[in-house]
Amino acid sequence: MPGLIGKKIGMTSIFNASGKNVPCTIIEAGPCVVTQVKTLEKDGYEAIQLGYGAKSERRTSKPMMGHFKKNGLAPMKKLVEFKGFDQELSTGDEVKVDEVFNEGDYVFIVGRSKGKGFQGVVKRHGFAGVGQATHGQHNRLRAPGSIGAASYPARVFKGMRMAGQTGNKRVTIENLEVLKVMPEEGLIIVKGAVPGHKGATVLIRK
Repeated sequence: MPGLIGKKIGMTSIFNASGKNVPCTIIEAGPCVVTQVKTLEKDGYEAIQLGYGAKSERRTSKPMMGHFKKNGLAPMKKLVEFKGFDQELSTGDEVKVDEVFNEGDYVFIVGRSKGKGFQGVVKRHGFAGVGQATHGQHNRLRAPGSIGAASYPARVFKGMRMAGQTGNKRVTIENLEVLKVMPEEGLIIVKGAVPGHKGATVLIRK
């Protein structure tokens, strides 16, 4: 699916035609630069590699610098391949938000969720805790309780919900409606929430 790389600006809300207040996310979508065109003859499949965000040469590895210099481009922070672009693109072309998205489109947005560190089962999985705080209970209010292991099965089943790292995972939110496209500012406004902190890099797929 065609798409763009962007940056999450933050959340706001707008009123729709019926006067309802709709929560939405503002994303700076592109402009992205075509860093490589993959063809069926040379690479075995067709795709467009897009780059987003400036990056200093000092922080770019030598193999990546070779990739950029080969195509006469400055180094970029994020490279992603997309398929299905209608227009003919060549290396160095710039792809802007209004060339890919229109108001009323539905998009998939991929991002990395906020990392929340090591959390217990109440915060991580929504456990209720053990209930009563009286009758001599000391520190068991937010404990996980029994995990079911006895002489049989004599082990803990894989996937048991326990405490652990929360967030900081790749998350895809599907079918978010594009409420507004602002080509002059390079912004796109989508209905609902998008994974990641303010300033996080996200992928927007049509």
